[in-house]
Amino acid sequence: MSRGEDMVYASQRAERLTDYPVRQGQHSISGLSSGAFMTVQLHIAHSRQFVGAGIIAGGPYRSAESYRGGALLAADAFTLGALAIGMNPLIPAMAPNVDDLVGLAREVERDRLIDPLDGLAGQRLYIFSGRSDCVVSPAVVGRTRDFYARLGVRPQDILYDGDVDAGHAIITDNLEDSPLAANRPPYINNGRFMQSHAILRHIYGDLNPPAEHPAGRLIRFDQREFFDGERRASMSEFGYAYVPSGVLAGEAARVHIALHGCKQGYNYVNYVRGLPDTANQPPYGNRYITTTGYNEIAETNDIIVLYPQAEGSDGGALQNPDGCWDWWGYSSPTPRNPDYYSQNAIQIRAIHRMLARLTGDDR
Repeated sequence: MSRGEDMVYASQRAERLTDYPVRQGQHSISGLSSGAFMTVQLHIAHSRQFVGAGIIAGGPYRSAESYRGGALLAADAFTLGALAIGMNPLIPAMAPNVDDLVGLAREVERDRLIDPLDGLAGQRLYIFSGRSDCVVSPAVVGRTRDFYARLGVRPQDILYDGDVDAGHAIITDNLEDSPLAANRPPYINNGRFMQSHAILRHIYGDLNPPAEHPAGRLIRFDQREFFDGERRASMSEFGYAYVPSGVLAGEAARVHIALHGCKQGYNYVNYVRGLPDTANQPPYGNRYITTTGYNEIAETNDIIVLYPQAEGSDGGALQNPDGCWDWWGYSSPTPRNPDYYSQNAIQIRAIHRMLARLTGDDR
């Protein structure tokens, strides 16, 4: 049995997410792939809430949009902008244009749809791109570093790692995980180190060693209240949170939001036309929640880990069959005028409301 998979859920029923004592202004966020793109969006939208972010194989803010020859390419449903420019351009020169995207961020700031961008100064960023990543190009991830630098994050506060021969995955030291250079589900690869620990150590500095067996509670909560049950949110019925034993005993916590990538949500179903759902249910379950190392280091450092959950569809209007977080506009009420990057975006609003509930700021 994998590390963490023997963790017993606090309840077989969904709870209502509640608040805990917290250290205000000490929260952080990380994610892989679509979760990394969403990490950037949420980090930019609510930068006052965070002290840092971890980005594994993710592009810059609004990277599904870029100006070329005076025309804006908008990726409203996995169009050319999202796939070719935002993820894996044919040549590095086609990667997202940082000047354009900084300009777009400034426009949204002027419209007061995100927090002031000067709040990014002093924040700490971990940005990672595997040399064997065939899904999100290292050229795109490099633009994420450049984007944050243009917005005032100091070079010494950015840890950029592009030297590991890793595929498209979060890295662990679990022997049963995929080979390091693999580019396949469940996108959890064995590289002999816990990337989640590296992220949190860079953001927070010195941390206590991880626990071998976390003694806190892994709770399942009903997350529908946070997006008002709207189908366009493409979010699952349940979310998860790990609450360390020290926090349960009254110690003040920090909150870290961990965002899975495509095909990594707890109820991901790989829809294949003509086959029943049960024949295509992958055996990944909640491995992103239980085996990526977040809970072990959170236990000994009083960090609540929040695991929001996105889900896919079998096509239709949402056009999100792989359960990705929205970084190109599929959840926007009007795709040709998207809001996926602002505080008004349905997924950003939902996750921010979860954070507010945990910290007691929604009272």
